[in-house]
Amino acid sequence: MGLTSQSTGISVLKEMFEVELQSPDDIVIALAGNPNTGKSTVFNGLTGLNQHTGNWPGKTVTNTQGKYTYKDKRYVLVDLPGTYSLLANSVEEQIARDFICFGNPHATVVVTDATCLERNLNLVLQIMEITDKVVVCVNLLDEAKRKGIKIDLKKLEEILGVPVIGTIARSGEGLEEFKDTVEKVVRGLIKTNPKPVDYNKILEKSIKEVEPRINDLVNNRINSKWVALRLLDGDDALMESINNYLNFDLSKDKQLNKKLHDAHEKLKKENVRLNDLRDHIVFDIIKTAENISKEVVYLQNRVHNELDRKIDKVLTSRSLGIPIMLALLGIVFWLTIKGANIPSDILAKGLFWIEGQLTDFFSRLGTPQWVHDILVLGMYRTLAWVVSVMLPPMAIFFPLFTLLEDLGYLPRVAFNLDYFFKKACAHGKQALTTCMGFGCNAAGVIACRIIDSPRERLIATITNNFVPCNGRFPTLITLATIFISSTAGAFSSAIAALSILALIILGVLITLSVSKVLSKTILKGLPSSFTLELPPYRKPQVGRIIVRSVFDRTLFVLGRAIAVAAPAGFVIWGMANITIGSANLLTHCARFLNPFAQLLGMDGYIMMAFILGFPANEIVIPILIMGYMAKGSMLELNSLNEMKQLFVDNGWTWLTAVCTMLFSLNHWPCGTTLWTIGKETQSPKWTLVSFALPTVTGIVLCFIVAQGARLLGLV
Repeated sequence: MGLTSQSTGISVLKEMFEVELQSPDDIVIALAGNPNTGKSTVFNGLTGLNQHTGNWPGKTVTNTQGKYTYKDKRYVLVDLPGTYSLLANSVEEQIARDFICFGNPHATVVVTDATCLERNLNLVLQIMEITDKVVVCVNLLDEAKRKGIKIDLKKLEEILGVPVIGTIARSGEGLEEFKDTVEKVVRGLIKTNPKPVDYNKILEKSIKEVEPRINDLVNNRINSKWVALRLLDGDDALMESINNYLNFDLSKDKQLNKKLHDAHEKLKKENVRLNDLRDHIVFDIIKTAENISKEVVYLQNRVHNELDRKIDKVLTSRSLGIPIMLALLGIVFWLTIKGANIPSDILAKGLFWIEGQLTDFFSRLGTPQWVHDILVLGMYRTLAWVVSVMLPPMAIFFPLFTLLEDLGYLPRVAFNLDYFFKKACAHGKQALTTCMGFGCNAAGVIACRIIDSPRERLIATITNNFVPCNGRFPTLITLATIFISSTAGAFSSAIAALSILALIILGVLITLSVSKVLSKTILKGLPSSFTLELPPYRKPQVGRIIVRSVFDRTLFVLGRAIAVAAPAGFVIWGMANITIGSANLLTHCARFLNPFAQLLGMDGYIMMAFILGFPANEIVIPILIMGYMAKGSMLELNSLNEMKQLFVDNGWTWLTAVCTMLFSLNHWPCGTTLWTIGKETQSPKWTLVSFALPTVTGIVLCFIVAQGARLLGLV
């Protein structure tokens, strides 16, 4: 039969999976695979810059699509979420399964890692149960060769019954054969006969009893044997997906329900309980994969990963693992802070030069002064300040963080911190999202997508703001330098660094404590287990790192910050320039908040600076200076000594600095982060909780420190 919209499910792809097709003749290829198999490298090697990134409909999991042309045909490559199985234990697994089942792509390519083929074959076998249009891509052949692993690709192809191609995606080797093989599978020039999983006789008998009725109901729209297996396993999520995509509710068919009930009763008589059925299924899949691997994989060197193991003995050891992790994190912070100074200064000069040109432009137009002040001194200046302070640190931090990810080190971070997060009843992967939050809390919130459990994902999202982002570091570093370490002489830099490190450790401790409180109260539940793979150490791809970090993280977060900062600049200008009586609105609000702020060891202007700094934490200090000097727009001073004198003249002590630093560490998320939380949770309730929880924590902490210091006579 020819390829038509009906036969390939094009309408389903467009309407339910939002695959961007320019023509009905476009050929859709699903790209599946375990994490760390080089799947993204294969995707990037085929599609280049012809990519589109969004979210799956109704989900917060990234949907990446790309296009390439081969023999005058356009191929749309859909990069499915990396997953170890299709048993739908997570959102990612459900998305991958549903796309393969109901999107009916013309072919599904499964990318595997040549260095650990046996484990990857589990997913290959599961996908071959769903569709026969499968191509297996054995990637990372260069690493396998380096480790003394040889794979007989021809024999693997014979056993699996589907085409197998070998690739080294980093260098592009094998990608032309990839395109040619996929094209032949799509056109039917290669006939496939997928190897079935060798299930035990008891399970096979149960499948045969249920399958005929399912086949009658679904009418070849989905593999009936696979559906029978999943329904025997009690997969309610599949029932729901069948109802959503095929408009048929299998749960209402009385005859099918009776057959399932009878099959379960017979399984019980064979001592196979429903709760243990999945274990039997998984065991048979793993056993089949193991048998295949024994026939096609040859180890020339039995200790092929000995070097990786030696490195891991150090990086994941009880005594050295965490100190090394803290040292690496410290180096990343140091490079980010030091490296951002010069480009930030250059960017600021450029943007404020443009401000001067805008002033001349409005002057020549003869516009009223208030229009110029709102647009230039208010909106543009706020925007320029946010971009000049926020962009350079992100442009440095995210590539460095992605470098550690590409090297294979980040899973070791999760391994080292998993114990502590488990003790806090949180998910081990929260360690990674917390680290990402040091660069930007909005990016950290987005990174929470990697956590499968919705409950634990919420905990990670809500608590991510407790670690300081790069927007809060300028405030923390400035105050630590001019108040905490100013009297330390030659050791001032070390004392300032230790002060910041102490705040970071405090932030992590608060994250763990609040995570535990949440898991015991409004988000009750037991911590879930997860599969943590320690991938081999690999040479990083610098070009791909820069592209990923700049486009997927830096520009994405900066775009949201700009959208929040521009209108906020209008509000800041209004507060500083609209006067009632003898004072502007900013002063009136500061006086109103002053009694409350004094209880927390601060003053009204500091509190207003945090409130007006809601768009971005980077502008808190400029707003504070503007308030103290009664100016109509944000400004900065020429030196730290000048800034210290201004603060001291307005009643600052060491306690004011400490409480301001603590409140900077613990207060509401910035506008960009709060917007991102709303997008990710799709819930005003949890967005409000994410706003209130760190704010209440900061208020309580500052109150205890301020009142404690005063009672002890320390100020």
